[in-house]
Amino acid sequence: MPPEDSAIAAPGDQMLGLAVPAEGWPAIPGVPEWRSTYLDYLPGIYDGSDFLGRFLLIFESVLGPIDRTVGNLHHYFDPDVAPSEMLPWLGAWVGLVLDRRWPEARRRDLIRGAAELYRWRGTRRGLSTFVRLYSGITPEIVEPTSGEVAADRTRAFGFTLRLRVPAGQTVDRGMLQLIIDIEKPAFAACTLDIVPA
Repeated sequence: MPPEDSAIAAPGDQMLGLAVPAEGWPAIPGVPEWRSTYLDYLPGIYDGSDFLGRFLLIFESVLGPIDRTVGNLHHYFDPDVAPSEMLPWLGAWVGLVLDRRWPEARRRDLIRGAAELYRWRGTRRGLSTFVRLYSGITPEIVEPTSGEVAADRTRAFGFTLRLRVPAGQTVDRGMLQLIIDIEKPAFAACTLDIVPA
């Protein structure tokens, strides 16, 4: 509550010809109502000044929300807690174009695992991880045996990615093909095989 001799108007009073709303001034989260915390940063001689405490509230009410936003800025760079509208921006930082049709949890997983995915890009492990992050299903990657390659040389640089999809779940074949094209070695050919589990 304000001091008895306070110059701040109470709700319902007239102040500079304007009526203060009966419900009072809207509260600003994190900003005190009657005395600025900025007094803590001034020399002790100003500590008892009610006028200065109220005067500094003007600046604290403007700068306080900005200060809290800057203080929480690191949360915008964390894929686990960043607002969902920040995910495309975070994905762009690590060279990913996120499809909005993907569930939000999977988009967050992909951003979180981007560094690991780049480390394994072009390998069986990288492709398997990317497909699992997208579909939620670990794929089978089937490569031809040395005997099959000896019998047919055209199979030397090809493999099959088989995805066993549980009943009731759907996957976008076009998106899977795009992921495969991005993640497989450039010289390899891949056959996508989607089968029911």
